[in-house]
Amino acid sequence: MADTTGFLKFDRELPPRRPVELRIRDWKDVYTARQNGEDPLFPTPEVRKQAARCMDCGIPFCHHACPVANLIPEWNDLARRDDWHDAIERLHATNNFPEFTGKLCPAPCEGSCVLNLQESPVAIKQIEWEIIDRAWDEGWVEPQSPTERTGKKVAVIGSGPAGLAAAQQLTRAGHDVTVYERADRIGGLLRYGIPEFKMEKSVLDRRLDQMRAEGTRFITGVEVGGPADGDLSTEQLRAEYDAVVLAGGATIGRDLPAPGRELAGIHLAMEYLPLGNRQALGELDDPPINAAGKHVVIIGGGDTGADCLGTAHRQGAASVAQLEIMPAPPDRRDQDANPWPTYPMIMRVSSAHEEGGERLYSVNTERFLGNEDGTVRALLLHEVERVEGRFQKIEGSERELPADLVFLAMGFTGAQREGLLDSLGVEMDQRDNVVRDAEFMSTVPGVFVAGDIGRGQSLIVWAIAEGRAAAAAADTWLTGASALPRPVTPNAVALR
Repeated sequence: MADTTGFLKFDRELPPRRPVELRIRDWKDVYTARQNGEDPLFPTPEVRKQAARCMDCGIPFCHHACPVANLIPEWNDLARRDDWHDAIERLHATNNFPEFTGKLCPAPCEGSCVLNLQESPVAIKQIEWEIIDRAWDEGWVEPQSPTERTGKKVAVIGSGPAGLAAAQQLTRAGHDVTVYERADRIGGLLRYGIPEFKMEKSVLDRRLDQMRAEGTRFITGVEVGGPADGDLSTEQLRAEYDAVVLAGGATIGRDLPAPGRELAGIHLAMEYLPLGNRQALGELDDPPINAAGKHVVIIGGGDTGADCLGTAHRQGAASVAQLEIMPAPPDRRDQDANPWPTYPMIMRVSSAHEEGGERLYSVNTERFLGNEDGTVRALLLHEVERVEGRFQKIEGSERELPADLVFLAMGFTGAQREGLLDSLGVEMDQRDNVVRDAEFMSTVPGVFVAGDIGRGQSLIVWAIAEGRAAAAAADTWLTGASALPRPVTPNAVALR
């Protein structure tokens, strides 16, 4: 039984981040790392107090908002009681990679926590991270190799969170699983999209070591269905494998076809962030896209834009401005338009926003302005207002914003059709997502679909949930039945 008065005795608290003036000098995690099994800034007694705030609600709305169906009240209470071993068992029962979600998930569970009626939810995300970090320190995260082999071979295309979750589940079910990644390292956006200061790559690498020990095989630098020598043809793929899981993500970035887009110095976010990660890992001293000493403008106010912001800070940008066409969100939830337990659409301040930069709302880029050498020098902006659901220009609001570098971080429009998807012949919908049925299967028998490549741009926790579900569906198709859990259906939606 939970401490039903814990929320009355303890206020919501989170561990402090490292001072801004220190953390922007390096690429390390913005939080102080654990030392000798204990985080000096957020010691175990404080974590247990936060866990005690969970009051074991009669209807735990946090469950409804969690795509992987985490047993949140259960492992909260186990953490409160200092039973960390059982807590990680409960956590791993629903989530292959709680260290990823504990760092990167926007925590829809906290948005629907009953205590969020008072805007002070249980610190679910932090408790999740503390449980898994303790488990790694104690050596409780061990390979789980299958006791029996099915003799079936499965190819997983893409090594982001959806592909990794599907691969681990299928390997543990006894299948011979190979993960293909066209980049030079495994991890997808976890490797080259998420900056080091949000999740150090050692966190990813230790989980990959576990998967290798379990029997999952990884092949990098190969594009399935690609034209280059050394790539794997679609014919070879279907001939060698009994089933395929497509988990390539929604990789086509949304562009901005405004006049002047052809100027040098304007880049999609995912042209920039991988280079920043390589710089953070010591692989590049001077990346070809570098914000050092430059005036940087980021178009897009979401997480990807914030990742560009933090990267530009660490490279020593002269100034950074982040633009958003939407109006500034409120500081508090609007209970009429955005009632609990839906996801609260409020102003959020990430670690990168703490570090500086200007946030501009209700602005639109009219055109990019260039120098004589064909390089961007400024943006011509104007303010907008919403009229009958459409943005309209506010006349007389035009102004120039200096810019030596511009990053387009406006989301992703769908999956890459050329190559594998075209050659497989899978059906695509109008949003460039791969069509799948109730069993996560595409229109091509034996080809399953997981994550953003099927649902469109979404959250890491949805990718993991769909990877687990697609693995269960593929296992059933291959063997006739499956003991693997299936947390979601393809048409499931978050409580947000």
